[in-house]
Amino acid sequence: MNIVVLAGGTSTERDISILTSTKVCESLRRNGYNANIVDVFFGIDSENVDNFFNNDNDLEKLCKYLKNQTPDVEKELEARKALGKGFFGDNVLELCQKADIVFMGLHGSNGEDGKIQAAFELMGIKYTGTDYISSAISMSKELTKKVLVPDGIPMPKGVALKRGHKIEYVPYPCVVKPCCGGSSVGVSIANNEEEFRAAVEEAFRYEDNILVEEYVKGREFSVAVLDGEALPVIEIEPLEGFYDYKNKYNGATKETCPANLPADVAQKMQRWAVKACQAVGIETCGRVDMLLNEDEDIFCLEINTLPGMTETSLIPQEAAAVGMSYDQLTQKIVEIS
Repeated sequence: MNIVVLAGGTSTERDISILTSTKVCESLRRNGYNANIVDVFFGIDSENVDNFFNNDNDLEKLCKYLKNQTPDVEKELEARKALGKGFFGDNVLELCQKADIVFMGLHGSNGEDGKIQAAFELMGIKYTGTDYISSAISMSKELTKKVLVPDGIPMPKGVALKRGHKIEYVPYPCVVKPCCGGSSVGVSIANNEEEFRAAVEEAFRYEDNILVEEYVKGREFSVAVLDGEALPVIEIEPLEGFYDYKNKYNGATKETCPANLPADVAQKMQRWAVKACQAVGIETCGRVDMLLNEDEDIFCLEINTLPGMTETSLIPQEAAAVGMSYDQLTQKIVEIS
């Protein structure tokens, strides 16, 4: 089977996507597939298309090369806008059409938000992960809240705020975050008006729609749902602060799986995770982040439709807790997709 591992892109999570895709591609090769990585935005030269799937290239070197292109993203975006060129890099769609399936190693906007999934569905390209509608809903924290809360799923209270608009009441402390960002980029906790203004300015650096939520003090957890079944709950304990980008990817957290929880609380979290994924229409795989306060009230925070697959990512740890190796996990994702 020939597999394209789609990496990179233009989001703030580009470099994490490249790491995810490298690990996934290594695993797919160990599983016997003809797999290789292509950057969805920068693409590859035409002379490398014919031998793409049979090219046993050095993935670590490719990873470094793709990460070295990250500083060029903004300049290339401006150039393509001026020329009226589209998002996909050279030969990307051609390779994806040739593949038996595309393994989505993308994170963040233009990858996890349903746009590429919709294009692939129109072109008849098979891909891993959920469809474009559930991707789009889950990517927007505002839309996620509008879907989950009416379905009875507990979430922190919050309001969306558009650039140029004002909010009438701010419940301090509060959490301010971009509506569609990932990896906790641009997320801040504000305890007063001065911190709130700074938090809003920081969040608006990334997009024009942000979310202001009540701050829930509690323990942080995540539950992956694979093929409709919840995996064991994992607890995330940042060594300091909260589970932001720095703590996620610099090893500044303690992660425990299965989490040290009463059985009934863990089971309730798993049920909420499954229900949340069902509510937005997720199939194949998703991950739901949660908080548990001191009264053992559960709050769902967001849904990730393309969870990270790096060495420190959560879903491989949850899979390992039920005896599923990393290679078995990637195999399972391919099979159910």
